[in-house]
Formats: sequence, structure tokens, C-alpha cells
Amino acid sequence: MRIIGLVFIGLISISTSFAQNKYADSLQLERQKHEKEFLSQVLDEEERKIHPEICFFPIDTSWIIEADFTKEIGPAFVMPMSKERTVYYRKVGTLSFKVNDTLCKLNVYQNLELTGKKEYKNYYFVPFKDGTTAISTYGAGKYLDCYFHKKAKKVTIDFNTSYHPYCAYSDRYSCPIVPKENTIPVSILAGECYISHD
Repeated sequence: MRIIGLVFIGLISISTSFAQNKYADSLQLERQKHEKEFLSQVLDEEERKIHPEICFFPIDTSWIIEADFTKEIGPAFVMPMSKERTVYYRKVGTLSFKVNDTLCKLNVYQNLELTGKKEYKNYYFVPFKDGTTAISTYGAGKYLDCYFHKKAKKVTIDFNTSYHPYCAYSDRYSCPIVPKENTIPVSILAGECYISHD
């Protein structure tokens, strides 16, 4: 029985390793595609000279975290932007999760301009700052896109997919400013990182 048990554990380990490798390969391809499109379609020639590539932390599945979602619908408000632009958002709830033994909470927002659009039916916006902000990531913070049903109690968040706003690379854009309450007391070593060329 012990041998059968060890074989079973070994098969689970191989299966888990295969799934992780498949995930990493898939995300790496997405990163390459994103970088190519970003550099060619978002930045102009002068900006590409300053930012010839996008920096990423190594892909790490430990940054795929299950969070508790608490629904809490707030009133519409104008999200502060890096340049004058009026965009209405509302808070829809809070994500609570632990990194090691540290409890973290992030407010979840909905862009009201996108409500009613089929492709954004289950889309929510989570901007954040953490211990890497202004050190190895952009000083104004990062963004995380989340997709889940509004009645969800548990939400899987993947910090490997967190990214910088366009404003990290160009001052031609107007980007949401991360609310103070969305600062968490841990370092998220995942997603885009940042090399300053100032």
C-alpha cells in the first residue's frame, strides 16, 4: 500500500508540475504578444528609445492567490486621474487575502462607462501599491484586472498578470491614480517590474 501511495503522490507531483509549466509557457507567450503590441501601438518612436522593452518578474504560481470577496456597492465617484479627465467608477467590494501571514485588503472598482458592455460583464479593476512601489515597480502603482461573477464569495487573483499603467512609459496618457486605501503592506514580486530611464 505504501508503494501505491508513493506512486500516487508521484503522479500528482508530475501532474502539478506539468500544469505549472503549461501555465508558465502560456503566460510567457501572452507577455511576448503584449510587449510587441504595446511597443508598436502604444508608444511612439521617442518613447520606444527610452523604453525598448517591458520588464517582468519571473512567473511564479505562488502569486496566484485565492481571496475572499465581500460585496459592498458604493456610490459613483470621479476617479482621480494623472491628467484631467472625468471617469466615473464605483466600489463594488473588497478582496481579502493573506501573503504569508500578512492580511491584505484591496478595494475592487467598476468603471461605469463599461457597464452594459457584454465583454466587460464580469470585469473589475483593482489598482494597488505595495512594498515594491517606487523601488522595482512604477512609483504610481500597478493595476490588476479581475473577472468574476458579482455573487462570488471566493476570487482567484493572479498577480503574475499585474501591469503598469500607460503613464509609466508615456506622459501622453491619462491613467487612474491608485487610491490610498489600496496600499498593501507586502511586496508583490510578480507581474510587470520597472526600470527607470530618467
